[in-house]
Amino acid sequence: MQQTTKIIQKRYEGFLQTNCLWKSNSVYGLHAFEIEATSSKIDIIIDEKLRLGKYVERFVSYQLQQEYNISIICENIQIQREKITLGELDCIVLKDKKTIHLEIIYKFYLYDPLVGVTEIEHFIGPNRKDSLVDKLTKLKEKQLPLLYASECLNYLKTIDLDVDKIEQQVYFKAQLFVPLSEENIVLNELNQECVVGFYINKKELEQFKECKFFIPNKKDWLIIAHQNVAWIDFYRFKEKSSKYLEREFSPLCWMKKSNGEIKKLFLVWW
Repeated sequence: MQQTTKIIQKRYEGFLQTNCLWKSNSVYGLHAFEIEATSSKIDIIIDEKLRLGKYVERFVSYQLQQEYNISIICENIQIQREKITLGELDCIVLKDKKTIHLEIIYKFYLYDPLVGVTEIEHFIGPNRKDSLVDKLTKLKEKQLPLLYASECLNYLKTIDLDVDKIEQQVYFKAQLFVPLSEENIVLNELNQECVVGFYINKKELEQFKECKFFIPNKKDWLIIAHQNVAWIDFYRFKEKSSKYLEREFSPLCWMKKSNGEIKKLFLVWW
């Protein structure tokens, strides 16, 4: 149990230190939720079987509960029409006497200059199966409009909320990775501080033969890379990572250089 608590703490700290994808400006007409963490300590048990998105929602719920000016009105509300689920409201909160419908997102995106023409369009998922544009579109056209569905309006009446007095915001945290050859890329629309590492393919990996590596499990992708793990050498890493690449899965890895510097990167199959 103690070990599990330590891991949850490390993941929570990593979550807190992950930056929001944009700040005061709106992207795609979506307004960012602003909050400063008042405590980095966490004291909850989380079901390890939860997928990463739901796992992060537990972190957000805990974080919100620590804020004196925020109270949670409801969380994870399934909106249904004749037993068919239309979607879910992540949470509705009262912040500084303002009612906010909050959608929670935590993502990992890679910058591919060959995809799309705009900065936002260039960011795709590590396995090329999703993109930042897809997520923003889904938020704007499906997830946020759910608040105004008749079935949701009926629910809001049961908790005495007037939809016209509810603001909609997104709490969108992300880790961004850029090509090794473009590590100094400057972002204009998105938060530069979200760039936490680079990505390489199998051929580019060869230049790091002197380094040691570690492949964390997916929930540990949240963790800030550190020294105290079971590092493996280049050849063992190449062998181990090839099993991921064969399945067209791009693993997130930590790399320790000979000078002790630790980097976070994705090894992509494409």
